[in-house]
Amino acid sequence: MDPQSAPLVSTIRERCRLCYTCVRECPSKAIRIAGGQAEVLADRCIGCGNCVRVCSQAAKRVRSEVEPVEALLASGARVAALVAPSFPAEFTEIEYEYLVGMIRDLGFERVCEVGFGADLVAAEYQRLLATQPGRFIATTCPAIVGYVERYHPDLVLALAPIVSPMVASARALRRLYGDDLRMVFIGPCIAKKGEAGSERIEGEVDAALTFGELREMLGRRALKAESVAPSDFDPPHAGSGALFPLSRGMLQAAQLPEDLLSGEVVAADGRSEFVEAIREFETGDIHARLLEVLCCNGCIMGPGCTSRAPLFSRRAQVSRYAKRRMADGDRERWHEYWARLADLDLRRTFRAYDRRILAPSEAEVRDMLARLGKFLPADELNCGACGYETCREHASAILRGLAEGEMCLPYTIEQLRTTCRDLAVSNEQLASAQEALMQSEKLASMGQLAAGIAHEVNNPLGTVLMLAHTLLEETPTEHPAREDLALIASEADRCKRIVSGLLQFARKNKVETRSTNVPGLVERTVRMLRIPPGVTVRYEHTDEDLKAEIDRDQVAQVVTNLVNNAVDAMPGGGTLTVRTAADGPRVRIEVTDSGIGIPPENLKKIFEPFFTTKSAGKGTGLGLSVTYGIVKMHQGDIRVVSNADPAGGPTGTTFTVTLPRERAKPSAAAG
Repeated sequence: MDPQSAPLVSTIRERCRLCYTCVRECPSKAIRIAGGQAEVLADRCIGCGNCVRVCSQAAKRVRSEVEPVEALLASGARVAALVAPSFPAEFTEIEYEYLVGMIRDLGFERVCEVGFGADLVAAEYQRLLATQPGRFIATTCPAIVGYVERYHPDLVLALAPIVSPMVASARALRRLYGDDLRMVFIGPCIAKKGEAGSERIEGEVDAALTFGELREMLGRRALKAESVAPSDFDPPHAGSGALFPLSRGMLQAAQLPEDLLSGEVVAADGRSEFVEAIREFETGDIHARLLEVLCCNGCIMGPGCTSRAPLFSRRAQVSRYAKRRMADGDRERWHEYWARLADLDLRRTFRAYDRRILAPSEAEVRDMLARLGKFLPADELNCGACGYETCREHASAILRGLAEGEMCLPYTIEQLRTTCRDLAVSNEQLASAQEALMQSEKLASMGQLAAGIAHEVNNPLGTVLMLAHTLLEETPTEHPAREDLALIASEADRCKRIVSGLLQFARKNKVETRSTNVPGLVERTVRMLRIPPGVTVRYEHTDEDLKAEIDRDQVAQVVTNLVNNAVDAMPGGGTLTVRTAADGPRVRIEVTDSGIGIPPENLKKIFEPFFTTKSAGKGTGLGLSVTYGIVKMHQGDIRVVSNADPAGGPTGTTFTVTLPRERAKPSAAAG
């Protein structure tokens, strides 16, 4: 069977769900996974049809020969239908005479049994083993022939030089009915399509239909058993060759029993068994003279069948038909045809089509396994989910261009977990960025508001403040209005502080950085503040010489705001701890108090302008907003952790400010 220009099997891409079942079931590994699609490689495909049989999504399409056959029938040529002996296992719903009548009504001049060709082939195997020395592999199954030619080319000379029953029947019918008789095989096998087109037997068989395609043709003509006249097969009729489609049926027909004592003949069938049997035959572990192997569990289980009946039910149907045929057949007439065909040439030759791919080196396999996250032998699970029996086979297939790393389920799951973790981090970063954006938008709005307020309020406020202080200075101490004037001056001063705070939003502040000793700056700033007697201040520095490029005045303002808030949170006294430490390329400043803490519902609001929990006259709600803006201008970050519930442990709050130790330089393309 030569490699076909038109593949025997192809994938319907829209239906393929990438379950890798076809990869697992393909004995020749003729299915490549590329770009997330399963592709049947025509030059590697042996036509076994396992992929067609196991695909639950019906994503495998078999090359149809219905149209060419109908064209042949319509051409006026004399056409014979060669019906495989496995037909009783397919057409269980009708008697065979009606099936023959339906096939005749399609336009076939003759309808013949391939079973007689199987009788001729069985005798030829008897003669081969009796007259020729050596070891042979039976060639009745075209998928087996294709497998040997491609993947065990050194065994091509061991292929028995005998045609299949299909070709034997075609040669016999031409001898009997004329060379102009055209041949169409009908059977359970996809590989027969490839065999019919092989250059070694070119022209022997014109086309090969599966039983499914025959049903399609009968359906097109609406042919049913009750609408046709029953008819028998045209002679010659089958003898014991009717058993050929059963596992070991050829051996029984050829009277070559599988003697377990002598080991002269060994039989195997099915996807796994035939591969192992051929491998052991090549290595010499099997010493049999004849290895009879079928790709399927008998031809009755071929992929061209549409029957859903189980194996042994199909076996029973074929056995029942063969028994009836041999009991009712005209043995004298059978011998008559046998004598007329005794000298029929049943020889053929084979040629190697080596499709083996050079195995990758051990180093390459180990490297590929490492890419799949399999660094140790224990990592090689050999779960088979990828369609390959072992992880090493999968790695080798990737290196050969037949597979992809994503086929490995454990690898894909681990990749998915990594992606989920990365996505969670990205979501967290996005949430943080959104929060920062919202805060920036609030600050920008406050900047616009502050500019307007400062513009409108600053001048009249200055006048009120000046006159209030003037009147206060001119009013005697004992005057009853002095207390009211003092209150006016105090409140005017508070208004000035509020406006001053707003102006910080309105100004386009620039960060003027220079190398600064952070612990020294922090301590100097705290010492300049008014600390109540009940508050103890502690300093913790991991590096007394810790330096960073910062704006000294602005960072001092940050420390001032945080320390003042910490002191206000400890009205009954407590401990104020100020820490500095290096944090990789950043510097960390922490301000911790043992105060009352911040309730959870307020934590998200503390950086909002004008939000304060202090009583009237004690705070403007701008300190932390200003602090947030300064930190962000430094390309830093500020976070807060607080506990306000004594049941949950000691109360208190910690503000952590992280700032880059070196200011990021603008890129050359900027501006």
